Formats: sequence, C-alpha cells, structure tokens
Amino acid sequence: MSNRYAVILAAGQGTRMKSKLYKVLHPVCGKPMVQHVVDQVQMLNIEEMVTIIGHGAEQVKAQLGETSSYALQEVQLGTAHAVMQAGSRLAGKEGVTIVVCGDTPLMKAETMEALFKHHEDTNAKATILTARIADPTGYGRIVRNDHGLVEKIVEHKDATEAERTINEINTGTYCFDNITLFDALKHVSNDNVQGEYYLPDVIEILKNQGEVVSAYQTNDLDETLGVNDRVALAEAERIMRSRINEQHMRNGVTIIDPANTYIEADVTIGQDTVIYPGTMLKGKTLIGEDCQIGPYSEIESCQIGDHTVVRQSAAFCSSIGSRVNIGPFAHIRPDSNIYDDVKIGNFVEIKKSVFGQGSKASHLSYIGDAEVGSGVNIGCGSITVNYDGKNKYLTKIEDDVFIGCNSNLVAPVTIGKGAYVAAGSTITKNVPGNALSIARARQENKENYVDKLKLKK
Repeated sequence: MSNRYAVILAAGQGTRMKSKLYKVLHPVCGKPMVQHVVDQVQMLNIEEMVTIIGHGAEQVKAQLGETSSYALQEVQLGTAHAVMQAGSRLAGKEGVTIVVCGDTPLMKAETMEALFKHHEDTNAKATILTARIADPTGYGRIVRNDHGLVEKIVEHKDATEAERTINEINTGTYCFDNITLFDALKHVSNDNVQGEYYLPDVIEILKNQGEVVSAYQTNDLDETLGVNDRVALAEAERIMRSRINEQHMRNGVTIIDPANTYIEADVTIGQDTVIYPGTMLKGKTLIGEDCQIGPYSEIESCQIGDHTVVRQSAAFCSSIGSRVNIGPFAHIRPDSNIYDDVKIGNFVEIKKSVFGQGSKASHLSYIGDAEVGSGVNIGCGSITVNYDGKNKYLTKIEDDVFIGCNSNLVAPVTIGKGAYVAAGSTITKNVPGNALSIARARQENKENYVDKLKLKK
C-alpha cells in the first residue's frame, strides 16, 4: 500500500449559516463538523493530514490541535486554490491523497477506505466519490465510458438532455495520485464567472493527458451531505443522532424512543442500561451497566457507575457512583463526587462537593463546597452556607451525622462524626463528634395574643 495523505478543506466562512461561528465549527451531536471529519480520516493510516484554514483559522487550530498540520488560504479563491496551499507540505511526495470537505460530518472512515482501495485497484490517477440521487438537479453528473471509467464531470447547466438523465453525482470527495495532483493544479485556470480555481477542473486536465480517472459509488447518500446552512445542519444532526442511537442499541442499550433521545458522539453506555424519552447525554459521558436514565434528564461529561437511576434531573462534569438514586428534579453541578449507594432526592442541588457512600439528601437541600462523609442523613431544607459575598468556604460533615430539617451550616464549619444537628438550627461553630447541637431561639408562646390584637383593630 502506498503512502497516504489527506487534505481537509476548512477555510470557508459559511455565509449562508448566518452565524458568528465559522461553518466547520458548528457542532453536530456535540462535536464540530470538522472534528467529525478529522476523527474519521485518522482511522485511515494517514502519513500526514493538512487542514486548509482561512476564516476562523485560530479557532479551527485550537479545536483540532496537533492532530493535523495546517496551511492558510488567506483569500478563498476556490477548492483547487485551497488544495494548492498544501503544496508546501505535500508536493513531490509519492503516494495517494484524499481531499475531503470539512463540512461533511457524516462521512465514514469505511467509505473513505473503500475509495482508497478502488483508486489503487484501478491504477487511477484520480478517483471521484460518487452517489446516486433521485433528483440530481444542480449537481455535477458523472459521465462514464463503457468500461466504467470516468469520461468527464459535467455541470448541470452545461449538460445535454441525455446527460441530465444521469443520476450519479460528484460528492466533492476525491483520491489523487499526489504528485499528479500538484502537477495538474499548476494548469487549473480561473477563467470563469467567479474568477476561482475549481478542483473538478483537475479531472478534465488529467483526462486530456490520457490518464485514468475512476469513480467509486457509495450506497449511502446521507454521508455525502455537505452542510451549508442551518437546515442542512439540522438534517445532519438528525442523521448522526439516528446513527449513534442505533449503534448503542446494537451494543445492548435499550432506548425507549430513539427519535426523542439525544446522545452525542463521545458518549459511552453499558449493556442493559435503559434510556427514557427526552434524555440528553452530552460530552464525554460514561454510563455503566443496568442503569435507568430519564425521562427528561440532561447529563454532560459525567461518569456514572452501574445500577444507578437518574430521573428527570441534570448532572454536569461530575462523578456518580453505583446504585445511586438521583431525582426527580435534582441538580448535580460540576466537580461533584458522589459515592456508591447515595440518594439525592427531589429538588436537591449538589455543587463542588464530595458525597460519601450511603449518605442521603432526600429533598429540598443545597449542598455546596462540602465534604460529606458516609452514612450521613441530611434533612429537608438544609443548606451549607458556603458564600459570604466574597469568598467560598468548606463545610465538613463527617461519617454518620444526622442533620435535622431546615438547618443552616455556616461555613467554614465541621460537624464531627456521629453528631446530631437539631432541626431549625443555624450552626456557626464546629460540632464535636456524637454531640447534639441546637442553635435556635427558645420558643415562646404569648397566650391570648390574637384576641388582644383583634380588640385593637
């Protein structure tokens, strides 16, 4: 197998997106379009990948990092002009180069691998990835000879009536003999209405030189979708979401209603977990086996153990153990670490806290900037008062503590092991282990007060 190279076209601004965000950085299922393309290309045993950047160059480089080298297209003068910019890194090298657009997030590595193989098997100097479409209006048609090789690509406006009946179209992805490609690019003209240099012109140049040009037809039209506006972006999202959900289901995950379940590309889910409708799983979320998630839960970049239940709740950038029961209507904020066998009930918010094994906060509590030990019971309406208007402070609740309802723990404060805090207390000082702390006003009953009040009125 010859050396392989890749050129990713990612320089365009994407004016039809009508967005401040550059086109190739718009996400599909949680990942920028160009990242989807690069991730698939990386599976192809590529010697070097060159991403052509222009608009949003620094943002694209920040997204892709060191996975690619880069070439700058300062002024966008067409696809051939874009590929020319990679010449400083690739020209003169023996091998095969794939050219793929950064706005085709549905393109699969398997299809690109098949394109490479077909190119090599046919000894072609160029191979076009094609697809068949029911209505090819507006697309460049692939005209083949009797041997199945490409005679030409003809644009719709230039096609004869017979050529317009052809429904095999150019998808804009190509394989080229690398040396031949950069030699041919020197002969591409911009003698057209737009004054731009077009990559399909390389095909005509090679045919005029008597070179073999072949075509490989994909059976999956969807993966050739190029995203140029928000309508196509939504369509790509729909297709990618269906693809992701199907993969999880084939791996042993139950998704009750796939059409109303939103799972991003980097999510991992264990066998026999059930995902209920309306659930959104985002980022690098990892969910164990035999869990129940949803309905209507949002989980982003969390690690969740086995046999855990999350009902109608939100969790972000946190670690959640096994056999944990969360919700409904709980909120796990970032940097929380919830151990095994914990219960986080309805309308409980956990923020930047450790919550020890077997501990419970069953309802209506805020636990922020806290270290909660194991076997702790936090009563309804209890709060760790962590903020004085300027700084955040730590509350430490040691093992086997019982916090009564409507208690305020004013940090920094420590509740010692086995201590009890009476309901309605506001704790401002440390509580020793095994102590009962009561910090509330003494009850006073004023008899007949209401009758006296009525007489005054």
